[in-house]
Amino acid sequence: MCGIVGYIGHRQAYPIIIEGLKRLEYRGYDSAGIALYDGNSLNLSKTKGKVSDLEARSHAEMPIDGSIGIGHTRWATHGVPNDVNAHPHYSNSGNLVIIHNGIIENYDAIKKELINRGYTFQSDTDTEVLVNLIEEIQKQEGAKLGKAVQIALNQVVGAYAIAVFDKNKPNEIVIARLGSPLAVGVGENEFFIASDASPFIEYTKNAIYLEDEEMAIIRLGKEVKIRKIKDDSLVDPYVQELQMNLEQIEKSGYDHFMLKEIYEQPRAILDTFRGRLLSKEAIIKMAGVEDNMKKFLNADRIIIVACGTSWHAGLVAEYIFEDLARIPVEVEYASEFRYRNPVITENDVVIAISQSGETADTLAAIKLAKSKGAFVFGVCNVVGSSIARETDAGAYTHAGPEIGVASTKAFTTQITVLSLMALRLARAKGTISSSDFRRYLIELELIPNKVEKALQSDNYVKEISNIYKDSRNFLYLGRGFNFPVALEGALKLKEISYIHAEGYPAAEMKHGPIALIDEQMPVVVIATKKGHYEKVVSNIQEIKSRKGKIIGIVTEGDVHVKELADHVIEVPETEETFSPLLTTIPLQLLSYHIAVMLGKNVDQPRNLAKSVTVE
Repeated sequence: MCGIVGYIGHRQAYPIIIEGLKRLEYRGYDSAGIALYDGNSLNLSKTKGKVSDLEARSHAEMPIDGSIGIGHTRWATHGVPNDVNAHPHYSNSGNLVIIHNGIIENYDAIKKELINRGYTFQSDTDTEVLVNLIEEIQKQEGAKLGKAVQIALNQVVGAYAIAVFDKNKPNEIVIARLGSPLAVGVGENEFFIASDASPFIEYTKNAIYLEDEEMAIIRLGKEVKIRKIKDDSLVDPYVQELQMNLEQIEKSGYDHFMLKEIYEQPRAILDTFRGRLLSKEAIIKMAGVEDNMKKFLNADRIIIVACGTSWHAGLVAEYIFEDLARIPVEVEYASEFRYRNPVITENDVVIAISQSGETADTLAAIKLAKSKGAFVFGVCNVVGSSIARETDAGAYTHAGPEIGVASTKAFTTQITVLSLMALRLARAKGTISSSDFRRYLIELELIPNKVEKALQSDNYVKEISNIYKDSRNFLYLGRGFNFPVALEGALKLKEISYIHAEGYPAAEMKHGPIALIDEQMPVVVIATKKGHYEKVVSNIQEIKSRKGKIIGIVTEGDVHVKELADHVIEVPETEETFSPLLTTIPLQLLSYHIAVMLGKNVDQPRNLAKSVTVE
């Protein structure tokens, strides 16, 4: 959840670390800190608040010279967000300094033992316990930093990505990971450390991604030395070339990353099916599916595990797989799936969905499914991520970096990949005719242009947002394929505007939520022409008779809902199967504009982080 940045080389470390932390602020932004070694002294500055607060404070209270340093932006787990609990943390001697992403579960027992040995603690964090454990091992074992880190990590329980510096070993930084991502950028006589590659993309295209239970000693003038934490065996570093570019992680003139990413969806969807969807030849090419076709075709069922927006994409996929391929599907919250002793067999296929590929609960669900013999297929956006490595096979979305905490283009590209999978399996099973298959492919190929057209409603959505920005509650209704879109629309509004919102199947309104409806309640109803249209119109009439304010998401040219609703937002007509790719667009814009009008931090909403790498 936290962001880690480090540098060792020939440049000034401070600007690299500060700019890197700004790029990682989507991972956590309740406090930040930096430690620099200038050749003589180890200087530290940290503060509650954002990286901009750290920048102002560090200039005022510390020298910013030095070519070695580590920095951190925090999403709090142990200890409230304040100056003291912010990272980095010193050891008692002041020789060691550490930054940490994750949770040390047995920190309390270790802390009590260290207190008995005379250690004192300034913060409430588990991280300060870890750095002092490393120092104690140095004392007791006479161990060098790398060995002390290894011994310490074999004594702790939990998840971590760490970077540790010892001012008595001023030419090296030791890093390690278990359950939280960590990358090393390899330059010319310089190294960069970060939670992802965005902090060093302009300096090098070469990166090493640590695997779980690996540590690395990074020394100037030396190759990166990687070892297994448990058995000390050496690992050959695998250097890969990054595909990311600097433009992808900048706002490019937009006020917020979220708005930029909403507008990137036509390109992102196109990139996701490019090379996979060949409509003229009536072919879908997905190596991960083709190579494992028997697993899918012989499956008793598909279990989809995911969290948050990815879970909503999974719900859409349930409708698509069952409708087209006639394969039973269950959609599970990964966070619940891992704890309820689920029934999983060797005849099950588990599809794990995650934008980051690092979601802790989803990773745990994958490991559980694999232990039961299930075939696990991953759908994620980040190349080389943990889920991409842990699964048996998979498919990447090609959304590009998603910086805004509220997910937008990840949702639509996940649905795109899952639609391609369902169509390919349907064709292989013979549950769809060749003419229908071709029709679906042609229509899916048109979706990027139709999303572009749906975005043209932006100004009108902004007008509607101004009318309802002060509402305290919203209700979102949809049926069939668009019921999950109602859930996603409500989640977006909650995430970034902090307005309470609920999504429901439209027919369930009469089973409770209708009691909430009055003239103060905006009700967003997805009422496209294909799929239960008449039923949804009846639901709208029920709302209207109770004086609810209706915002209708309708197919272009609709006149019936227009007569009933207070506002209608049109989207282009498409197959019902693909309608979530269009109906979600105005809901994303609605949440965005309301949040902006309320003065909320759209890209960094309170209490949230982009990648949930801890439980």
